[in-house]
Amino acid sequence: MTSAQEFKGKKGLLRLWNALGYSRDGIAAAWRHEAAFREEVLLAVVTIPLAFYLGKTGVERALLVSSVLLILIVEILNSAIEAVVDKASPEKHDLAKRAKDMGSAAVLFSLLNAAAVWLCILWP
Repeated sequence: MTSAQEFKGKKGLLRLWNALGYSRDGIAAAWRHEAAFREEVLLAVVTIPLAFYLGKTGVERALLVSSVLLILIVEILNSAIEAVVDKASPEKHDLAKRAKDMGSAAVLFSLLNAAAVWLCILWP
């Protein structure tokens, strides 16, 4: 395991390369450990191509696609919150429950947002 300090002095392309590696590792961890993320990726695999087909303008396509990508972003953030809470407080605690519930609520709002965007654009 590497420490954060090891890469603090890195600049330019090396820093970017390291950041891309961390992002790849984060996506892989979400895929490996989070069933909800895998389900949402499958949803994205279906809906993103559909967005390009159903959207009539560039703005509509962008809204349809970004609403789906937002679900994935929020799910990854929720999973990160849950992992940190589990590490910091393995026993049951009101604040731990609150943090996890709020992360879950954020995912719910991102799903509702996507549904609203798709409905607004596709409803005649």
